[in-house]
Amino acid sequence: MNFSEKVKKVKQLNEDTFLIRIESVRIASEAEPGQFVNIKCSNGLDAYLRRPISICSIHREQGTFDIVYQIRGKGTNLLCGLEAGDQVDVMGPLGQGFSINPEHRHIVVVGGGIGTFPLLQLLKEHPAKKKTAILGFRTKELVVLEDKFEKHCDELLIATDDGSYGHKGFVTALLEEKLKGEKTDMVYFCGPTIMMKLGVALLKEKGIPCEVSMEQRMGCGIGACLVCACKTKAGDEWEYSHVCKDGPVFNGDEVIFD
Repeated sequence: MNFSEKVKKVKQLNEDTFLIRIESVRIASEAEPGQFVNIKCSNGLDAYLRRPISICSIHREQGTFDIVYQIRGKGTNLLCGLEAGDQVDVMGPLGQGFSINPEHRHIVVVGGGIGTFPLLQLLKEHPAKKKTAILGFRTKELVVLEDKFEKHCDELLIATDDGSYGHKGFVTALLEEKLKGEKTDMVYFCGPTIMMKLGVALLKEKGIPCEVSMEQRMGCGIGACLVCACKTKAGDEWEYSHVCKDGPVFNGDEVIFD
């Protein structure tokens, strides 16, 4: 199968974060919020394995979708060399995305760092009457896509570790405060494991359902290897699940955060 797609736009968002818009009618029409694509970064051996990158935003009428990523190593650094008009090898859409219940009236999305990106399309598509986004970054300089999130939610709260922008501290503190004020039907998480672990524990105390999108290193991206295994509950026992195939989105109560 031919996975070659055309790059429509490349935009640098800050010193190490880039947006790439890719033209693919197939992916744009089939993708769901929370799914990802597996991208070939090089034709040689410089980055042999594909890199999994979450789908950030989908433009179905234009047949395009956006991915946003930070430079983390050789593979993502090679992606920075792409320009509009180039061809890129993309497998997708892959994985299990977020669930969308049209009966939910108020949803909250909670993201940290690069975990904020897959939450944008969820906000765009969810029919909830009220949508709250709580996003965390290390510093003000790393805050990206603020205008996009503002456009697709009713309330946007931002936290930075150093207090250089928004609330100083962790997103879980903002979440806890938010939950005191009004009824929340569902919370969606994506970001650092410790953030999601604390958030899931908080919601369990309050009896509020949630889903988590796991960030894990991957090999094949289709469930054929065990590189992205994570522990999930299986009755009174536990088992290994593939983040790429069984996830990346799981029910919050399902994941065992070691």
